[in-house]
Amino acid sequence: MARYSRIEVARKMEETGMVPLFYHPDVELGKQVLKACYDGGARLMEFTARGDFAHEVFTELNKYALQELPGMIMGVGSITDAAAASFYMQLGANFIVTPSLREDIAVACNRRKVMYSPGCGSLTEIDRAEELGVEVIKLFPGSTYGPGFVKAIKGPQPWTSIMPTGGV
Repeated sequence: MARYSRIEVARKMEETGMVPLFYHPDVELGKQVLKACYDGGARLMEFTARGDFAHEVFTELNKYALQELPGMIMGVGSITDAAAASFYMQLGANFIVTPSLREDIAVACNRRKVMYSPGCGSLTEIDRAEELGVEVIKLFPGSTYGPGFVKAIKGPQPWTSIMPTGGV
């Protein structure tokens, strides 16, 4: 179960201004990367669930963070359906990141008060995500849009929190 509320996670994202992301099948290498990020000031880590048995790696990294890295908030990215989101939340994910907006995932995360950050690429998607309770929008792929897009969104919607990712 998540140890941090979605509001605590959103505040930490705003405070630190970055969310490193990482995937590798080697748990020991993952621990080294996690520790290096922690020592560098990161307090959030998005583990991208892309490989075979990724859930086993995440479980070990999350346990390591809980025991050895006080205040490190672990989340999972590259989630594509509500079943996977629910599964990772049971393993202790404190936030869920997806490449696209999925209402089923928003509902699953909202039920558990876990932060959900979907990939959005239009104002319509951003608005719908906010209606579904999303605190931080993942602008994906960020390299396609750039700072001008963010500025254009923030003009009429200064409350919108945007986190560009993907090729930034």
